[in-house]
Amino acid sequence: MIAEVKKMGFLVKIDTNGSSPKVIQHLLNYNQIDYIALDYKAPESKFEAITQSNLYKSFSATLDLIIKSQIPFEVRTTYHSDLLTEENLKEMVAFLESRNYVGNYYIQYFKNNVETLSKLERSKNKIDYQKLSTPNIKIILRE
Repeated sequence: MIAEVKKMGFLVKIDTNGSSPKVIQHLLNYNQIDYIALDYKAPESKFEAITQSNLYKSFSATLDLIIKSQIPFEVRTTYHSDLLTEENLKEMVAFLESRNYVGNYYIQYFKNNVETLSKLERSKNKIDYQKLSTPNIKIILRE
């Protein structure tokens, strides 16, 4: 389907949690993607508890593929105070830097009254996202 959309002259954006690096690699090999939005759910220490999956290595492999491809992309995380701390976000920024990621890292606040894997109350803490930026990674808040 993506090949047909590309033949019509449209650009293709993929939103992914990184769980299928082989699919991303295939699409990259055939120049089928113009932009990727990669959800970074949690640091490795909390990934399984938050996502209820053991796909952190797949996420990491997908990140590496995308960085190597040099295709335009973004990394983003949805923040909720019951799930992630500011320290967790610092750990996530450090991980991105260890993978040689350079660019914007988007943080968006969890939207209440949305069905999730578990019942979440209203997020309590706002983060000082500006102090999480580094010389290579700029944190941008999406509201």
